[in-house]
Amino acid sequence: MGISLQQFNELQSRVGGAGRRPRVPREPAALPAAPSVRIILGVDPSLRGTGYGVIRTGKPFPATLAHGTVACPATWEHSRCLVKTAATLRDVIREHQPTVCVIEGLFFAQNLKTALIMGEARGAALVAIAEAGLEIYEVAPRKVKQAIVGYGAAQKIAVAKMVQRMLQLADLPAPDAADALALALTLATESPTRGFNPPKRV
Repeated sequence: MGISLQQFNELQSRVGGAGRRPRVPREPAALPAAPSVRIILGVDPSLRGTGYGVIRTGKPFPATLAHGTVACPATWEHSRCLVKTAATLRDVIREHQPTVCVIEGLFFAQNLKTALIMGEARGAALVAIAEAGLEIYEVAPRKVKQAIVGYGAAQKIAVAKMVQRMLQLADLPAPDAADALALALTLATESPTRGFNPPKRV
């Protein structure tokens, strides 16, 4: 079968590679940048007054998203207080979507009954936090005071005033809420690999 001169030239150019588009190497997919902003939940557990505080890290200073106290009257039985603590923390987590939580570490209590009650409150809080899949750190009260005030035996009012200053709050936060915000600030200003227990899953 005969072919024309034009068809022969086209065939020759295709065999020789002319007219092919050069392959452009694909750019490797960019890795997602590590988040520079974190939302941190601080919790200061107590049977009658669990404090909580939520901050968002950033410059020039962290922003306060929420803070408060889970207040339970003295007439309530322990079980009712524990339910309210867990339910309130679930609501706070659902609304503000923190990814990490810091809770006050256990402290030495001379009264066994007080230690047991504190353990119950701490357990109720940990259940609500762990259900949400948050990483959990714990910090000893003395370490929080040292980080915020610069003195490990500082009074609650000193912690509250420094928290107010660091977060640029218009009003002085309530004592338990101030302690929770101080916990969150401590985690925000220090590396989790230095001085903190590894994250817990409960």
